Amino acid sequence: MRRVTLFLNGSPKNGKVVAVYGTLSDLLSVASSKLGIKATSVYNGKGGLIDDIALIRDDDVLFVCEGEPFIDPQTDSPPPGRLIGAHTDWLTLNVGGRYFTTTRSTLVNKEPDSMLAHMFKDRGVWGNKQDHRGAFLIDRSPEYFEPILNYLRHGQLIVNDGINLLGVLEEARFFGIDSLIEHLEVAIKNSQPPEDHSPISRKEFVRFLLATPTKSELRCQCANLQGVKMLCSNAEGASLKLCNFEDPSGLKANLEGANLKGVDMEGSQMTGINLRVATLKNAKLKNCNLRGATLAGTDLENCDLSGCDLQEANLRGSNVKGAIFEEMLTPLHMSQSVR
Repeated sequence: MRRVTLFLNGSPKNGKVVAVYGTLSDLLSVASSKLGIKATSVYNGKGGLIDDIALIRDDDVLFVCEGEPFIDPQTDSPPPGRLIGAHTDWLTLNVGGRYFTTTRSTLVNKEPDSMLAHMFKDRGVWGNKQDHRGAFLIDRSPEYFEPILNYLRHGQLIVNDGINLLGVLEEARFFGIDSLIEHLEVAIKNSQPPEDHSPISRKEFVRFLLATPTKSELRCQCANLQGVKMLCSNAEGASLKLCNFEDPSGLKANLEGANLKGVDMEGSQMTGINLRVATLKNAKLKNCNLRGATLAGTDLENCDLSGCDLQEANLRGSNVKGAIFEEMLTPLHMSQSVR
């Protein structure tokens, strides 16, 4: 088994001893893990590019790069001041383990009131931490930071496919890039699919109804429920205002035995609807058309039936305790209700 010592390109310190096995790709993978970079190439101490694992000997000293040219740690290393991040126009950021090289003016000029501008405007004011390569450490997502840096460079919002705009928006808010926040909010709004107002079938509505938890709110205002069959369904607390249950072909809606406690059906068209033995306690049925409706045995306790048309409706055996029958369109005959 061969062992080698790996160093970052241009650095004679903090090496890692690793075993050499498999292919050159395997070695690059190990180097990436050990050194915390995306290794793409390996050089020997003299700057020779190694393109075959067989060229590596035991106890070799190798330098790992991320695509940049080879830097001789003995002769080509930058002056000490630059190595530790001196106050020069060019600087490197280590954002979540990924390196970005940019200029101080890019970070400062476009958004002078942002966090990034304050971090790099004056040397040492923020006490920015640096890694062993002199890069300034920023503990944020590199995928979301890249579009922000490019925006500061050229003023255009460009986001690659697969990058969530909401993530970029949160980073922009974190760094205080106000002008970018407006661009992102518009882009997010434009990326949303248009609202679908096309009608759904009765079958789809029943499927949605059955899939809705009993404690969840269900809204179906102005829905077209012609001839719907919802026997023994649970629609407690649902909003069914201004719905149309009347089928021109004569097919009558059937909600027999349904749980409609607290339901809001105000203004709905329900001629001939079957609500036999359904529970409508505390329901709102103001101004509903209930002509010829079957309400036999229905629990209408505290139900608001103000302004309803109950002509020829069957209320025999229904519970109308506390029910409100104000402003009725047609008189309610005692023969219609015996309870």
